[in-house]
Amino acid sequence: MVDLRTQYEQIKTDIDRGIQAVIDSTSFVKGPAVEQFAHSLEAYTGARHVIPVGNGTDALQIALMALGLKRGDEVITPTFTFIATAEVVALLGLTPVVVDVDWDTMNISVDAIRRAITPRTKAIVPVHLFGQCADMEAIMQIAKENNLYVVEDACQAIGARYTFSDGRTLQAGTMGHIGCTSFFPSKNLGCYGDGGALFTNDDELAAHIKAIANHGMVVRYHHDEVGVNSRLDSIQAAILSAKLPHLDEYTRTRQSAAAYYDRAFADNEHILIPSRAERSTHVFHQYTLRLQGVSRDAVREQLQSRSVPAMVYYPIPLHLQKAYQDERYKQGDFPMAERLSECVLSLPMHTCLDEEQLKYITANVLEVIELCSR
Repeated sequence: MVDLRTQYEQIKTDIDRGIQAVIDSTSFVKGPAVEQFAHSLEAYTGARHVIPVGNGTDALQIALMALGLKRGDEVITPTFTFIATAEVVALLGLTPVVVDVDWDTMNISVDAIRRAITPRTKAIVPVHLFGQCADMEAIMQIAKENNLYVVEDACQAIGARYTFSDGRTLQAGTMGHIGCTSFFPSKNLGCYGDGGALFTNDDELAAHIKAIANHGMVVRYHHDEVGVNSRLDSIQAAILSAKLPHLDEYTRTRQSAAAYYDRAFADNEHILIPSRAERSTHVFHQYTLRLQGVSRDAVREQLQSRSVPAMVYYPIPLHLQKAYQDERYKQGDFPMAERLSECVLSLPMHTCLDEEQLKYITANVLEVIELCSR
């Protein structure tokens, strides 16, 4: 699914030099490498502030903590996503309100957001799923009309760009009040361990986020609020600094691989290729098919037997997860998400796919689809 070895070998000199510089400095925590990376990512994304933290889940939790939400406040998020999005809401004693997604883009449904708002709603957490932005213009308008915060979960979409109706183009994570991303190794911009960051254009929020991530401390040993300990270590920052100049190139190679897949599968009645959102570019963290008229699990099993990896993101929507069962929701309440969970299949997608690999993957997918549809 991901070829980190080949990617490393392509930029080995820069990676090794960056790691060695950190070791030579012995500044392993909150060192200059972290500050340098934060400034570089600010320049790349256009965000006024980038605050590196320990991982993407920490970023989401700290974002909600910084907004000063109270126990029981409702936070709207999609039911078709990775668990971390709802997990942090529940951990903070807030109330996750899950909603359905659009069939085409698989991103949160704007209409579903509108229907879910109550007097207790305080925030929306849209997820830019699989590499393209949710409909942020509509979401920000809803938030403005209802005095809500927006925290973007951009963990799968770094580098994606969204164009507003007035012509402005902004990057994923920089449009809401706070944006969050992950640097998990398999991400489009990934380190060699755990890492994450928050984005904001609000000076006061940035200061608050930094304090929360540092044990609630601004002045050393003076703790004005309950915080956490979450930081990106210097070695990971050095690795990310070496990779960041290549991110646009990585995006182009992913888009090229996606275009190859598109051409191969476009005319197959059992395959729906990924839809592109009207206003967002797609950076293809995942290339996710929707299968119809054929068993997804049978297709996946056959592909595995042919050494073609394929993954299911996500087989169980949040509202059907045991840990998040709620009397407000039952099976059938979110038909698009439940339908997607039964038919999605993600194919290998990374920066080092070559034509031979793509030809092998697509040929086998088409053969397996034909076998399984008989």
